[in-house]
Amino acid sequence: MSWTDERVELLKKMWGEGQSASQIAKELGGVTRNAVIGKVHRLGLSNRAGPGAAPAKPEPKPEPKPKAAAKPAEAEAAPAPEPKPASTPARKQIIPAGQPLPPQPSANEISPEALAKVSEVEKKAKKLSLMELTERTCKWPVGDPATDDFWFCGLPVKAGKPYCEAHVGVAFQPLSARRDRRR
Repeated sequence: MSWTDERVELLKKMWGEGQSASQIAKELGGVTRNAVIGKVHRLGLSNRAGPGAAPAKPEPKPEPKPKAAAKPAEAEAAPAPEPKPASTPARKQIIPAGQPLPPQPSANEISPEALAKVSEVEKKAKKLSLMELTERTCKWPVGDPATDDFWFCGLPVKAGKPYCEAHVGVAFQPLSARRDRRR
C-alpha cells in the first residue's frame, strides 16, 4: 500500500472531520490504525479541532485575593515559596534521543581530597584482572581496557558498595557537594 495523493487528501479530510484513526484506516483499506497515526504526525496534522475532537477546556482564572492592609516592611518582602510535600518524588529528566546529554561531572569537579586519597590507595591496590574479582573486592577500573596494563583496584569493599572506601568517595558524592562545585 502506498500513500497516493488521493488517499492523503481523504485522510486529511476525514482527520479534519474528527474521524478516529481506526475509522480512517477502515475507510482507506489496506492500512492499519498505526499507519494512519504515523502519516498524520508526518503531515503535521496531530493537533485538530473538529466535531469529533474533545472540546478544549478553558483555563481556570485565578481568583483575585483581597488586599489586606500591610505594614510597609511586609509589603516589600517577597512572598515565601510554598513548601513541597515531602512525599512528592523528584522526577527524572528524560532526554529525547539525539539530544545532547547534560554536563557530567568531570575529574576537575571531584574534590581534591578524594583524588589525593584515590592516588594513595591505587599505590596499594592489588591490581586484579576481571576474572579475579569477587563480591569482596573493589571493582574500580584503572587504565584503558584496550591495553594490557588495565586492572581493577581489588582492595576490600565498603559494606553495601562495589568499591573500596577511597573509590566510594569519588563515585558516590553527596548531591549538595556536586551542586556547590558547579557554581
